[in-house]
Amino acid sequence: MNTEARIDKWLWAARIYKTRSIAADAIKNGRVTIGGTNVKPSRTVKAGDVVNVKKPPVTYAFKILKPIEQRVGAKLIPEIYENVTDPKQYELLEMSRISGFVDRARGTGRPTKKDRRAMDAFVDPVMFGFDDDEWEEDDED
Repeated sequence: MNTEARIDKWLWAARIYKTRSIAADAIKNGRVTIGGTNVKPSRTVKAGDVVNVKKPPVTYAFKILKPIEQRVGAKLIPEIYENVTDPKQYELLEMSRISGFVDRARGTGRPTKKDRRAMDAFVDPVMFGFDDDEWEEDDED
């Protein structure tokens, strides 16, 4: 059995990225670090290494248990790595999920009906303590 594996192959084999080329691009763009330093796709990893993967807004941390280069089924993932991500990162993910419709990314197109309703509920005047009567002008002047 191998004691080392290429980081790009490992990220693909461990199902962190869907394809090896996506994994290699993420590494080249500085989204994958080992011990706080950027690495190259050809960098070898061994059991015990902790790999940090940035998938905004969260930075995941995985402790390698088995350095593999052949993709495995999803059921075998617990044997391959241990997720040692800081719980605060998951709080960030939840916060961004809740407030995701407020700060839309440029170029994502128009909001869907569901997004529109969520925005309307978020910015509803009743939420700010106004009644509908206060918004209408009086014609009695």
